Amino acid sequence: MPQTDTSGQLKAALDAAAHGWHVFPLIPGDKRPAVRDWQTRATTDPDRITRCWTHAPYNIGVATGPSGLVVVDLDTPKDTNDTPPANWAADGVTSGEDVLAVLCERHSQPYPHDTNTVRTGRGGAHLYFTAPEGEKLRNTAAKLGWKVDTRAHGGYVVAAGSTVAGRPYTALYDAPVAPLPDWLCTLLRPAPLPPQMPVTIPLTAHDRRTAYLRTAVKAEVTRVKRSAPDEHNNALYLASVALGQLVAGGELSEAEVTAWLTEAAAQVGQKPREIPRTIASGLRAGAKRARKVAV
Repeated sequence: MPQTDTSGQLKAALDAAAHGWHVFPLIPGDKRPAVRDWQTRATTDPDRITRCWTHAPYNIGVATGPSGLVVVDLDTPKDTNDTPPANWAADGVTSGEDVLAVLCERHSQPYPHDTNTVRTGRGGAHLYFTAPEGEKLRNTAAKLGWKVDTRAHGGYVVAAGSTVAGRPYTALYDAPVAPLPDWLCTLLRPAPLPPQMPVTIPLTAHDRRTAYLRTAVKAEVTRVKRSAPDEHNNALYLASVALGQLVAGGELSEAEVTAWLTEAAAQVGQKPREIPRTIASGLRAGAKRARKVAV
């Protein structure tokens, strides 16, 4: 059986690592990770990279968080029906690159072209910037505008040297990575959350059963309110499962649990459309293991 030539992808992976970017394998010809826990397994170690990319012609993923990067992803329309909203169309916008140009004009800033740039397989562009020190910007989708996403903590991009659906990712401008412009950093910062208020849990009786339930509810509400930004949805689901067991056992009402968890999730800024779906899913899972309080 003929051997697959992996030299091109191996060189591209080593080149990316030489920039200090943490790389991991993507499925050959695809954007999806070829390994689990890609964020923790991403590496700059040449020996590990060589062993991995000698094995198969993997595409190259760059884990933006560990690499200290914020990548601005300027996309192109997928088809003729993929058109800009009226507020962007009025400015003659046809792609993410146009949107960024309009944003620069609106903020009286130069177009940030003087940084490492990759041309994507579909004709878009990835602008690489160093992340601001001391801040953890996260991924965004269209926050800056139509066809403009960003990848930062919790995200990754397909690196130059990869090929997706037969279309290559190429180095358009192999320059040093510039700092993320301050004005873009300001636009990408999440809106501050409203002051967190205690979630009212009206379980006021003083018997042992009520004390147990009050402690259980408080623990799950705290789980949600103390969750990391990229763990809000998972924490809400786990809290819903735990309290769903007590709902199924007749110890708590579904309406009360839903209200408590909804309030907690809203306070940490979870997306309103996600909250009811996640709670309902967790309650259904918890109902499979009904639990009563032993007193």
